[in-house]
Amino acid sequence: MTATTDGSTGAPPPRAPSASDATAEKTDTAARHATTRATDYLLSLQDSAGWWKGDLATNVTMDAEDLLLRQFLGVQDAKLTDAAARFIRGEQRADGTWATFYEGPGELSATIEAYVALRLAGDAPDAAHMARASAWIREHGGIAAARVFTRIWLALFGWWKWDDLPELPPELIYFPKWFPLNIYDFGCWARQTIVALTIVSAKRPVRPAPFALDELHTDPRRPNPPRPLAPVASWDGIFQRLDKALHVYHKVAPRRLRRAAMRSAARWIIERQENDGCWGGIQPPAVYSIIALHLLGYDLDHPVLRGGLESLDRFTVWREDGPPEPDGPGGGPTRMIEACQSPVWDTCLATIALADAGLPPDHPQLIKAADWMLDEQIDRPGDWSVRRPQLASGGWAFEFENDNYPDIDDTAEVVLALRRVEHPDPQRVDAAVRRAVRWNLGMQSKNGAWGAFDADNTSPFPNRLPFCDFGEVIDPPSADVTAHVVEMLADVGRTHDPSTRRGIDWLLAEQEPSGAWFGRWGTNYVYGTGSVLPALAAAGFPPSHPAIRRAVSWLTRVQNDDGGWGEDQRSYQDKAWAGRGASTASQTGWALMALLAAGERESAAVRRGVRYLADTQRPDGSWDEPYFTGTGFPWDFSINYHLYRQVFPLTALGRYVHGGHADAPLGD
Repeated sequence: MTATTDGSTGAPPPRAPSASDATAEKTDTAARHATTRATDYLLSLQDSAGWWKGDLATNVTMDAEDLLLRQFLGVQDAKLTDAAARFIRGEQRADGTWATFYEGPGELSATIEAYVALRLAGDAPDAAHMARASAWIREHGGIAAARVFTRIWLALFGWWKWDDLPELPPELIYFPKWFPLNIYDFGCWARQTIVALTIVSAKRPVRPAPFALDELHTDPRRPNPPRPLAPVASWDGIFQRLDKALHVYHKVAPRRLRRAAMRSAARWIIERQENDGCWGGIQPPAVYSIIALHLLGYDLDHPVLRGGLESLDRFTVWREDGPPEPDGPGGGPTRMIEACQSPVWDTCLATIALADAGLPPDHPQLIKAADWMLDEQIDRPGDWSVRRPQLASGGWAFEFENDNYPDIDDTAEVVLALRRVEHPDPQRVDAAVRRAVRWNLGMQSKNGAWGAFDADNTSPFPNRLPFCDFGEVIDPPSADVTAHVVEMLADVGRTHDPSTRRGIDWLLAEQEPSGAWFGRWGTNYVYGTGSVLPALAAAGFPPSHPAIRRAVSWLTRVQNDDGGWGEDQRSYQDKAWAGRGASTASQTGWALMALLAAGERESAAVRRGVRYLADTQRPDGSWDEPYFTGTGFPWDFSINYHLYRQVFPLTALGRYVHGGHADAPLGD
């Protein structure tokens, strides 16, 4: 550049800052401050052992069924019952119902179970809150219209007839693995529950009910009205008639065969009990396994049952000061039951969030988290090996203890977390990562995608059974799990691996016409899209790729006026709700992660989203989020992961401030 005679360079004068520059600078400053506060807050939540775990809230059926279980076993406890009842009352809505997610509609089965639990706790049927509930139940079909699981619980006390429930023969345990409706055709969560319930169904126990439930029938004179049969030429009709045949078989089943089948089912159950006494790390299989084994003669002091009951106590969340109850007693301790616990999932997501937020990769708390995750890697085969018998283990489970059911999603995210940490023993990390990568590759389904727990768990028959009206009972591949595996494979240098390319091809084919992706394990299209775009970017897709542009366009269209993103659980039933709902911190984080991966950092949508997170952050660095953004079964079982509100906003803010992360690829 040539200087002029007055000493200047001849360059044009600097541009005066514009209003948009000032707004951008203000957003950047707010993002940095929010990131710092959120980082400090998340670090403060880490357990001294290295893990993170937020509460996992579902709905009051967990609490109601816990009280029903204790009534069935005769192990009631007054303090526990009072605290559980106080929590259940606190979740009741003004119309007398209970919902399965925040601000959701009243749900019949949840309302029936909550009502019965409160009656067990001593609430009078003519109390105002109970009368509202029973009236609503009758208006919506009464007990006869409830789901099968609810009617099974009622049958245990004679409030429903076993003959009017779908039959589950224990001989199912003998079906070979190639035969339709063998137990491995069911997703692992359903499999563990169904094997236990085959014993319960065969035994058909009835404990004397402490009261009648006439007020929950539309016509107490006909409490068990017949259900109409579907046309014989339909799948529903075929399976209904199969169920009728099984009811006949129940009466004539050879006793020696039935006893042998129940013993085999019991052995299967006991072999799968975890070291902490639970089954699968989740509450429902534990409950039904305890009932089944107790019916076979295992007393409550038997080590198996004692361990099972003790494990259920670890699913409880006690709070000393519950909210005042408008129609009941005053405030006091409450007791909530978690359906599951998520320490591995929470820890890997927290590690990713903190690393992407700029925490040094050798920070002591990240090292401690990595050590804990490394210790949790599973080195023995589980039920997944039924379909993959030659595959060496190497995955991670979701929970503290669940060695039999590692999952593909956790394994992918743990690898991404470990590779962000500068561990003092890199050889140990590399070895763990290689084992995990091999295991995830081996769990790929035939169509090129990945499910959560099993490969090719796609049989069309289990969902047809009259018994299976409680949510998903199979585990087909999903876009969110597949995306996380693709992102992990790209991160370790396997972008051009044929398995990775098949996964990418499947993802591209699964994109919705709107530009979004369906989210199986998070709500819903915002989660699916927030998972896929970072994976495509990691795999080298440019921001200009048509699939990415369609997704960006959709995310921009569904952004809320306040700058955030939200999606209601109703989108699982009605696509008109896709991308629609009150803004939440976690879903805003997902949308921002997607847009940042698509190269949209300077866009108005991203800046508005970042400002939403900064403006709604609490002074302590956290966010409030009453809405349910997690998914167990789409629509049927929703989850509020209490740590989601922290890890995903922090991940998004960190990537906005620091521009993402880059790791050296790991060789094959």
